[in-house]
Amino acid sequence: MRLVHCPSPNHDARPDGVPVDILVLHYTGMETADAALARLCDPEAQVSAHYTIDRTGRIYAHVPEERRAWHAGLSYWAGERNINGRSIGIELVNPGHEFGYEPFPEPQILSLIGLAKEILSRHPIPPHRVLGHSDVAPARKIDPGELFPWARLAGEGVGLWPQVPPGLSQAGSSQDDPAELLARFGYGLAPEVDASLGVVLSAFQRHFRPSRIDGIADAETLVLLSALAGRA
Repeated sequence: MRLVHCPSPNHDARPDGVPVDILVLHYTGMETADAALARLCDPEAQVSAHYTIDRTGRIYAHVPEERRAWHAGLSYWAGERNINGRSIGIELVNPGHEFGYEPFPEPQILSLIGLAKEILSRHPIPPHRVLGHSDVAPARKIDPGELFPWARLAGEGVGLWPQVPPGLSQAGSSQDDPAELLARFGYGLAPEVDASLGVVLSAFQRHFRPSRIDGIADAETLVLLSALAGRA
């Protein structure tokens, strides 16, 4: 896979003995690709990612995978707060919700699938730990957002998509505790993190039920949560 080397100074050593077992996907949320690349490589910004993929599918390499890039910020997943220390971060060029959120074009997604498969071949990242920035930081972030094709990636072997067991009916799931299911899957909830249940449910829906993001634990959300919690 061809990479454009665009090194960032914003990285440091990973913690000793900690595996790279999370892949975090972001959108850049800036008006242009050039602006995003400049920020990721600006030492004063103190942010970076391992890779950025522009809308033509071109892949920029910023930080070696053996180093810790500074992409997730204040974050949490499955009891872990140092997400940067154990993750690979990929930025997708997209103006985001602030500047005119757009669907992710085909060349960009094809490059992402190829790059992600290579990363998964190098690191022990299970499907349920391929996440969005909004999953690990739901109180602060909503990227890569509801237009991101998570189901397609899962179909290509990158990430997880809920497969509801035949015996799991909507009516039968109505007694499930959404907070317990979210925590079992990996999401952070109060008091571990400063995020309400509704905010975390919205993050879950943004990833796994993007057709309606309302933060309500309705029957469909509970069915999806139950199906996923058993696979984490």
